[in-house]
Amino acid sequence: MAANQAGDERRITRRTALASVAGMGAVGLAGCTQSGEESSEGLSGEISIAGSSTVFPLMSAIGEEFEAENPGVSIDISSTGSGGGFSNFFCEGRTDFNNASREIKPAEEELCEEGGVEYIELIAATDALTVVVNNDNDWATEMTIEEVAQIWESDAAETWSDVNSDWPDEEINRFGAADTSGTYDYFIENVMGERGHTDDYSATEQDNSIASGVQGDQYAIGYFGFAYYFQNPDQLQAVAIADGDEDYVTPSLETASSGEYTPLSRNLYTYPSMSSLAEEHIAEFARYFVEQTTNEELVAEDVGYVPATEETQDAQLSKLEDAIAEAQE
Repeated sequence: MAANQAGDERRITRRTALASVAGMGAVGLAGCTQSGEESSEGLSGEISIAGSSTVFPLMSAIGEEFEAENPGVSIDISSTGSGGGFSNFFCEGRTDFNNASREIKPAEEELCEEGGVEYIELIAATDALTVVVNNDNDWATEMTIEEVAQIWESDAAETWSDVNSDWPDEEINRFGAADTSGTYDYFIENVMGERGHTDDYSATEQDNSIASGVQGDQYAIGYFGFAYYFQNPDQLQAVAIADGDEDYVTPSLETASSGEYTPLSRNLYTYPSMSSLAEEHIAEFARYFVEQTTNEELVAEDVGYVPATEETQDAQLSKLEDAIAEAQE
């Protein structure tokens, strides 16, 4: 199994993980065991996971459930950002899974190939990327994609009134995802395009840092995955988004599932490495993860994402079983 070097270990419960929603740099869900061995309690070994802060709370919740059923397994999860996970850990063979809030990039595919890391892509859930403002903001609770782009583009608006003359002549303070984040990449691709992304903002991989920044500043704005807002709806306001001439749509499980919340609904992923799937405890965890993606109570009610459909789950399980069979030949 890949070396467990993705971050410091910390014991959590599911509720602790969901309350922090990627606020921790790393989470160790259990004590260390002997890797790849069968214990008297069943499966035994370590699993190392890095990547997306958006996928982090879902992986943490599923990981805790798996450890409860398999106490001989230790799972370490780090919130490094999708790109940071691929480049610094997964493609170097240092982790068994990489979580991602967007598909792997061609440059990352090449990096993994250079590192001799083969993998498969598994769909984890659907997210509604959420733009948030302070609770005292009473002017920008509805925004068009064009207005959002003006705030976040390379040559960004300096004040709210620069975007809309009816809005306050106050400086915009921005809190958002770091450039190692899949959320950052998705935001550029689906909102900014060739306009790029401003450097004039507080960048972080930790969603709770973004939330704290916006919560403490009436003139602030931020964006992150829906799970943090879902778990903390009273701390911030989620902005209703209009794509062109369409109606304003508030992010929710329902609007993400129906496709109404466009263009900010997106798939979330995890990437297990083929070499790791050769180990039985890791293969079993991968199966368990995919089996839980349709669990409405866990994925939707506990974490705040749209569960996979049974059709999607069947396709992912088929892909995974083929990969496990190949890895364990």
